[in-house]
Amino acid sequence: MELEYCPFCKIAQTYHPGNSSVPSKPDPEVIHPNCFLILNTDLVMAFLDIMPISQGHVLVIPRRHREKIKDVKGREGAALGIWLPVISRSVMRALGRSEGDWNIVQNNGAAAAQVVPHAHYHIIPRGGGVAAEVKARSFTMFGASTRSDLDESEAEVLASKIRKEVERDLEFMEKDDEEGRKMLGKL
Repeated sequence: MELEYCPFCKIAQTYHPGNSSVPSKPDPEVIHPNCFLILNTDLVMAFLDIMPISQGHVLVIPRRHREKIKDVKGREGAALGIWLPVISRSVMRALGRSEGDWNIVQNNGAAAAQVVPHAHYHIIPRGGGVAAEVKARSFTMFGASTRSDLDESEAEVLASKIRKEVERDLEFMEKDDEEGRKMLGKL
């Protein structure tokens, strides 16, 4: 069930899955606001957040409308689980920070800070070193951050870099990750 008012459903309805999970050169302007697509499968999509917390902030969603993670079906959940590490690695490599840190965040419901009522994961790259105040605390949840509008000229370049890194990751899976390859084939 897609919802007419859901911006993520609008993206899913606009970009149909193709022959490849990684679209070669999707047109960001076929939808408003523009969408910088990274991954487009039958079950999962990924794209740059239009209000990023940091450069490379990506959203990973089930293609079908699922309001909360509890609503995600088995195959969709498995596909999300396969794609989250692939997209995470790809984002960090595209930023030149393959050894860097990032958050993967998933909120459920308005009281939990879910703004768009369509289940989604945030991949949020974090800065280089660990700040002294973070080291002094026993843990930090998400760190202090502000959101800003996506710079669309930078977004096009970054989305292209991330797509190339996803393709690179998939090539590695073809050669060296038999279990991952089998899982992708089933999803």
